[in-house]
Amino acid sequence: MKKILLSFFILFINIQAFSQVTFPRNGVYDERPAQYAFKNATIVVDAQTVLDNAMIYIKNGVIEAVGKDLKIPNGTVVYDLKGKRIYPGLIDIYSDYGMPEIVRPQGGRGFGGPAQLESNKKGAYDWNQAVKPEIDAAKEFKANAQKAEEMRKIGFGVASVHIADGIVRGTGALVALGDGKENELLIKEKSSAHYSLSKGTSTQTYPVSMMGSVALLRQTYYDADWYKKGGNKEERNLSLEAFNAMQALPQIYEANDKLGVLRGDKIGKEFGIQYIFKGIGDEYQRIDEIKATNGSLILPLNFPSAYDVEDPFDAAQVSLTEMKHWELAPFNAGMLAKAGINFAFTTNSLRNKTEFWANIRKAIESGLPESKALEALTTTPAKLLKVDNVLGSLKKGMMANFIITSDNLFSKDNVIYENWIQGKRYIISDMNVTDVRGVYDLTVGEKTGLKLNISGKIDKPEYQVIVNDSIKITPKVSRTSDLFTISTKLERRDANDTRLSGYYDGKNIKGEGVLPDGKQVKWSAIYKEAAKDNTKKDSTKAKTPEAGKVLFPFTAYGSETKPQQETMLIKNATVWTNEKEGIVQNTDVLLQNGKIAQVGKNLAAPAGAKVIDGTGKHLTNGIFDEHSHIALISINEVQSVSAEVRQEDVVNSEDINIYRQLAGGVTSSQLLHGSADCIGGQSALIKLKWGENPNNLLIKGADGFIKFALGENVKQGNSASATTRFPATRMGVEQIYMDAFQRAKEYEKAWKDYNALANKNGVTPPRRDLELDALVEILNKKRFITCHSYVQSEINMMMKVAETFNFNINTFTHILEGYKLADKMKAHGVNASTFSDWWAYKMEVKEAIPYNASILNKMGVNTAINSDDAEMARRLNQEAAKTVLYGGVTEEDAWKMVTLNPARMLHLDNRLGSIKVGKDADVVLWNNNPLSIYARPEKTIIDGTVYFDVEKDDQMRQSVAKERNRLMLKMLAEKSGGAPTQRPAPRRNLQIHCDTIMEMGVTENRGESSEMMDSNLINKD
Repeated sequence: MKKILLSFFILFINIQAFSQVTFPRNGVYDERPAQYAFKNATIVVDAQTVLDNAMIYIKNGVIEAVGKDLKIPNGTVVYDLKGKRIYPGLIDIYSDYGMPEIVRPQGGRGFGGPAQLESNKKGAYDWNQAVKPEIDAAKEFKANAQKAEEMRKIGFGVASVHIADGIVRGTGALVALGDGKENELLIKEKSSAHYSLSKGTSTQTYPVSMMGSVALLRQTYYDADWYKKGGNKEERNLSLEAFNAMQALPQIYEANDKLGVLRGDKIGKEFGIQYIFKGIGDEYQRIDEIKATNGSLILPLNFPSAYDVEDPFDAAQVSLTEMKHWELAPFNAGMLAKAGINFAFTTNSLRNKTEFWANIRKAIESGLPESKALEALTTTPAKLLKVDNVLGSLKKGMMANFIITSDNLFSKDNVIYENWIQGKRYIISDMNVTDVRGVYDLTVGEKTGLKLNISGKIDKPEYQVIVNDSIKITPKVSRTSDLFTISTKLERRDANDTRLSGYYDGKNIKGEGVLPDGKQVKWSAIYKEAAKDNTKKDSTKAKTPEAGKVLFPFTAYGSETKPQQETMLIKNATVWTNEKEGIVQNTDVLLQNGKIAQVGKNLAAPAGAKVIDGTGKHLTNGIFDEHSHIALISINEVQSVSAEVRQEDVVNSEDINIYRQLAGGVTSSQLLHGSADCIGGQSALIKLKWGENPNNLLIKGADGFIKFALGENVKQGNSASATTRFPATRMGVEQIYMDAFQRAKEYEKAWKDYNALANKNGVTPPRRDLELDALVEILNKKRFITCHSYVQSEINMMMKVAETFNFNINTFTHILEGYKLADKMKAHGVNASTFSDWWAYKMEVKEAIPYNASILNKMGVNTAINSDDAEMARRLNQEAAKTVLYGGVTEEDAWKMVTLNPARMLHLDNRLGSIKVGKDADVVLWNNNPLSIYARPEKTIIDGTVYFDVEKDDQMRQSVAKERNRLMLKMLAEKSGGAPTQRPAPRRNLQIHCDTIMEMGVTENRGESSEMMDSNLINKD
């Protein structure tokens, strides 16, 4: 408790120390206390507390009292704010104000040129340039008068600033947005710690992928823990020291989309950290999952402009995702508030700060309560930054940060008069300007029957002279206090302007003028009524605009509700069991509670079951694609050994290929790392549950797998430039494996020796190494290898390496020369996953034959047909059928090559791969023999839930077209109404293969995922 009180005391002292006591002054010293009182105001203490006709008294930048009938000392400057309001000063929790400009590197940071494998940063810092916790925003802060004024004008008084560069970005600082020197403006030296998955300006090659960034951040946490447990005795690392020091601060993680929030939360939970997530405004698309993180959000207000869809070609470039996000983005904050999710607003990402209040009002019109909007700008950011004892509300002892307004803060007509920061006054608009708005009877000389309409805002009125119903003139008006000069043509035929000058007498405006012919006259504007368009309201809240529904996933062919599990009885179908019963005719299958409950004839339907007529149709278990790269944001890392990366960290549940492959009968896939590295990353085994979040796609309880690779890709033999990465030969590839497993054995021994110690006091534990953890799992037969392979000699080599270290290769994938050593593969106990008839696409596959699968199968090697291609996976049934042609494989064995055999390879044949009571209800109902080119799935079912239905698909196609048309008409109406629009950008349809290298970049969200990549295709696998 003493420590807590001390920390609050220190914070309070720091926040008050905004004068430059140690600086000499050029002039006479004025030590009078700065005492001010503001009376007769409506004081909004916080979002829940409003005091009418109240007073606030401040002294030396601190609020001394708030209430009614306060006694104030002599010498206090008193402001009468009758009819005006006082709000707490606004806080921007995520700003780059005062930070140095971030200069992005040119080119692809290693692509097209030599790789930079080591950091080029000098000093005792982290091994990777993207990890820089030593960056201290307080030391980099430089006040910027112009940008500070921009922020003050919209009501902000304080900002938490940081340098948004790198994966570990160091500490932020809390600064005032005043016009003093940095010594006066720095409120709190360390206000927050910052993270992201963007490597930023780092020119170091690693990481090149998002999964690499995840691994690097995770490894940094483990390294920091090792360092504080004794690692500092073995090396001095200023970065790890800074990393450990900043863990007590609020932890802010930048997520580049709604899936990025879930990804970050997974990292945080691993290390017992609750992140505050900086989002991009699409969180409404996964609101239940976002809420489950228990994290607070920082929301930008950069709503997208409507797309210019007037040209049909341009319109075709805009996805349904983009259209719907344009419509729903303003609803984001309101939906989050309704769900009880805590959030703060930021001006970050706004194209222009002047858009801020218009977008806030748009969010309120779209369902955000005003009280929540105020909290998101005041108390919430203060609480998140742990400074709510001094900022965010108007209470005794708090910093004198407040704004004086003419009206409700969120009213369209509101004017911010003054912004007081640290007790210092900043005039935004003249608070004493007279409100002259209204409708006046205008007489100029002998000309009567005119009207002068003054509307708009108090500080920026709009003038209109109404000659008659058809002639309305906007005059030129200049105003100084209550003096007016008006110049306009009262008649169209007038050659010159009528020029008037006059004064406001408290009700009317009168004076003298000169007519177009030079004649001097008197004129008057007699007040009649309030301006027609100036009916004051205490709220901007209006009827919430109508909008479309959120889809799961948020893309074309998504559903308004997630598919639900059902009890289904499929009757009288031809059932391909993949069991000893073989193919059975006129058979029923009952699916219940996500499992295959019964298989037989004339089964009775349980109460409430859906009965599906399978007459003339074929029922199979779902296809299992053993080698896939769909639904991934990253494919390859670029270190020779990248065992630390995990495909499960980058699963993209919004990928349309999931739906397309469901339409081809695929229900499960192994999502593999690519073949750029000798030892690649850890696989993700998923079920294609369209609409679910990434975590729910993962097959729970599945064994761990990992991708290895041989051949041209890993030695970079087809690289466009000279490679500096080892290995450069096939001999070197073998040595990479030998070295890696030897290191893993030594690493495992070090941990065993440490854990065996009876007394560990004073003993530094081994450093946790995520890369070696995965390799130790292989040695202990807890993780299993899928190895990209082509050439016979290397396949032999790989089996010998495995046998040297007493484990087996689980699967050789591609394995196009497998027919040459099928006997050795059988003896080793390895599976084969191959193409049906791909060959001749590069030198090392020139000896491939289409009989490979049938030969391997006949030799007793468990053999599968895979896709390695998003398009081919949609017709894996036909790829399996080719083995009947090439080698005479039976239809049942051919079908097993895309169902039961891959399930065996992935150790899931106890749950998947055949139609057997107790197995998962993953089945497909076909209109024909599944090996026929005429076969088409009518229903694809996973865990007893229909994820594809051919009839519903037809309906969805119509719904998509109808929804696109509705949104395009709405966008066209926006354009015709004068709203800004954006030009649609052409899109690329990137097909991903084993050797696709994708470098992360920060791009505009185009719907598929906002964490998009720039792609460099090395060669086709």
